[in-house]
Amino acid sequence: MSKSPNILLPALGVTGIVLGGAYGTMTRSYKADEADIARAQAQAAEARLVSQEEANTDLKSQIALVQDSAKAKIAELEARPAVATSMSAPAPVRDGAMGLGREALLEEIAAWDVDVLPDGRGLPEGTGNAFDGEELFADKCAACHGDFAEGVDNWPVLAGGFDTLADEDPVKTVGSYWPHLSTVYDYVYRSMPFGEAGTLTPDETYAIVAYILFSNDLIDDEFELSHENLGAFKMPNKDGFVVDDRPEAEYAAWSVEPCMSNCKEEVTVTMRSVFLVNTPPEGGSESVMNPASVEGLPSFSSAGASFIPEAQAKPEAVVEVAAAAVEEPADEGAELIKAGEKVFKKCKACHEVGNGAKNKSGPQLNALIGRTMGSVEGFKYSNVFQAAADEGRIWDEASLTEFLAKPKSYMKGTRMSFSGLKKEGDQVAIIAYLNSFLGE
Repeated sequence: MSKSPNILLPALGVTGIVLGGAYGTMTRSYKADEADIARAQAQAAEARLVSQEEANTDLKSQIALVQDSAKAKIAELEARPAVATSMSAPAPVRDGAMGLGREALLEEIAAWDVDVLPDGRGLPEGTGNAFDGEELFADKCAACHGDFAEGVDNWPVLAGGFDTLADEDPVKTVGSYWPHLSTVYDYVYRSMPFGEAGTLTPDETYAIVAYILFSNDLIDDEFELSHENLGAFKMPNKDGFVVDDRPEAEYAAWSVEPCMSNCKEEVTVTMRSVFLVNTPPEGGSESVMNPASVEGLPSFSSAGASFIPEAQAKPEAVVEVAAAAVEEPADEGAELIKAGEKVFKKCKACHEVGNGAKNKSGPQLNALIGRTMGSVEGFKYSNVFQAAADEGRIWDEASLTEFLAKPKSYMKGTRMSFSGLKKEGDQVAIIAYLNSFLGE
């Protein structure tokens, strides 16, 4: 057992020699790899440097070419003769195109080419009638223009106004004023409905325009408006517009040279005002002596200052003492007529009452109760009212109440586009108001 250590010692020595050799080999291999990596990195850096130098050389060459070209252009411009220029001088003629953009495609041009001319050129294919247009108008237009084109608040009235263009306050509507129907189509198609411009189809636009014509009593509800007949439709005020010929007819008379012959040799002041009279905005007047001091000049009047009105004091505010109020019993009839007058505002766009009442897009309504339906002279009634006239039907309060509630249900086929008065109180009030014109 004592010989065991002596046997193990040689084995351990051999193992150490082997491990040492292996370590030495590994160390030499690792250092060789590091050297190869370093050489590869150095070669790559050298290649990048060479590439950068070549790029710099190319860039310098390009810069030199640009500079040479600029110098040549400057020299060419300096060699040209001087030309006087001004802000109003035309742009110089350029050889060839600018080189910007491209030609527009036919589809792109068509998308923008939506204008319509008075003879109908430019209209898209389509058709529409007042019957279909009524529903579209109520949905897309009535919020501003009213159910029957009478206008809401300050929005434009589209119907009525005939025979008012010579009045002090004319009612300019599509029916009474616009000269060409193409303008109506073009405007509605491009700009309406408010806030949703450009959303209407051609058929919808034809139908809405047809309804506007119907509201102006220019077509019946069966008329089909289309791209084929819109351009030929003659508006009532077409001949009310003229070409402005003032440049040819009048401008020459205004542009003559002023007379510069037989002038006075000397211009002198020959008279002076005695007093100056001012009228302040707050009222009254102020008379002050003319401060001008020109010796020897006569005044405007031999009476001197006597012809000038004396200064007037500022008017005092008039305080009216109200008489003691005497309580009187309320006149229910008068109150009802007053309420009916307010309701009648919904009808004024199409109807008139009172002295001098005329037919508009609807007949005048004087002496309505007791009148034969469809009998106003000079008014063109729809077929259904003409039939009622032939039958001798008479307006009374019962029939008028039923008509006012639902016009299109009571008189099917009427051109009247008003949807009706839903409140019974409004019906009673407006009948009372119309009854007040029985003797007109």
